[in-house]
Amino acid sequence: MAWTFGCSRTTSPELLSTSPCRTTSSRNSPTMSCPASVACEPSTSTTTSSPQKLSVAPQFLPRSLRVADLAANQVMEIFPLTFGEKPALRSVYLHNNQLSNAGLPPDAFRGSEAVTTLSLSNNRFSYLPPSLPPSLERLHLQNNLISKVPRGALSRQTQLRELYLQHNQLTDSGLDATTFSKLHSLEYLDLSHNQLTTVPAGLPRTLAILHLGRNHIRQVEAARLHGARGLRYLLLQHNQLGSSGLPAGALRPLQGLHTLHLYGNGLDRVPLALPRRLRALVLPHNHVATLGARDLAATPGLMELNLAYNRLTSARVHHRAFRRLRTLRSLDLAGNQLTRLPMGLPTGLHTLRLQRNQLRMLEPEPLTGLDQLQELSLAHNRLRVGDIGPGTWHELQALQVRHRLVSHTIPRASPSPCLHCHIPNIPVSWSSNQNKKMLRVG
Repeated sequence: MAWTFGCSRTTSPELLSTSPCRTTSSRNSPTMSCPASVACEPSTSTTTSSPQKLSVAPQFLPRSLRVADLAANQVMEIFPLTFGEKPALRSVYLHNNQLSNAGLPPDAFRGSEAVTTLSLSNNRFSYLPPSLPPSLERLHLQNNLISKVPRGALSRQTQLRELYLQHNQLTDSGLDATTFSKLHSLEYLDLSHNQLTTVPAGLPRTLAILHLGRNHIRQVEAARLHGARGLRYLLLQHNQLGSSGLPAGALRPLQGLHTLHLYGNGLDRVPLALPRRLRALVLPHNHVATLGARDLAATPGLMELNLAYNRLTSARVHHRAFRRLRTLRSLDLAGNQLTRLPMGLPTGLHTLRLQRNQLRMLEPEPLTGLDQLQELSLAHNRLRVGDIGPGTWHELQALQVRHRLVSHTIPRASPSPCLHCHIPNIPVSWSSNQNKKMLRVG
């Protein structure tokens, strides 16, 4: 007989469905005692809560319980046999309650060795609870008051794959080199929105995704990353790296790194000696003013490069800066101070974003060979129709220029015949089904 108990009016962070308080079985349930705020209905195998939210969890639940959902109540206390001695229990949802460490006894999950999902987010825990089930695969502790993970608190969770600790109060002193070192199955770790100043030590080799955004990280040390050689996604947005926080070679241990996110860190140049297999480099809202001939030479496999809202000028973007990026598909240079299109653009580009620059003219040479380009964004520049040179649009598959032009003259480089032209307030639109080309100006 398998039971499901629930007292939730909201959903879990991921998969919960809205449900009233209930205990159900695949067959008729036996007689059982219920807490005062819960009404039993044996004939329907359902236990339904009163409108009043629970402040104390039930002291006893069926031994055959499989899923327990007490989310979105006011639970402050759990008893040893609420979830203890439940060998079939798989998932426990306690998010959005009033639980603190004092309300969760050390033996809360004794005898329940099959729990794989535990959600304790949006409560009042000040440190990571000890004695959690060793069978856990997903542990949600985000949006608490956690400032410390006690030594050994995660030493038994060798099957844990996902750990959510974002939006807490973790500091460097609240973690040590052993905190995560025993998590031999960990793939996803979210430590964003905390108070860390360094990358945690002892990261496991299995880790694939590491969120460290919105901390106070000032330095990334290679030694801290040696254990995490399998890391694929490193998210460091909104930290305090500045000009010296990511020294050359700091990420060298991460040979398989796919995506590096460095949004809003005060960087004044593209980091040096990045992992060669990097596919996406995300650097918007920094202070990068120069792009040299070799700044991107170490990452020839890049497919996405985002340098939007930096301080780049045309004079300081080398004409060979992109020459080795043969696989680049998306280049975002929006929000800089460019006055002309960069030279030497990769011929495989699909997307080129240049909106909110200071472009005054368009010439065909920078676009030569870009026959795979599908999107060119030029909004909010200083372009007029007369500033677009003959042949500029040649070979482009799709083009969108969202900048109102002063003149309503058809560009000299538009195709002949013009299959679809109209000149009201939006100046020009043309398309060619045969060549799969489209141009919108306005």
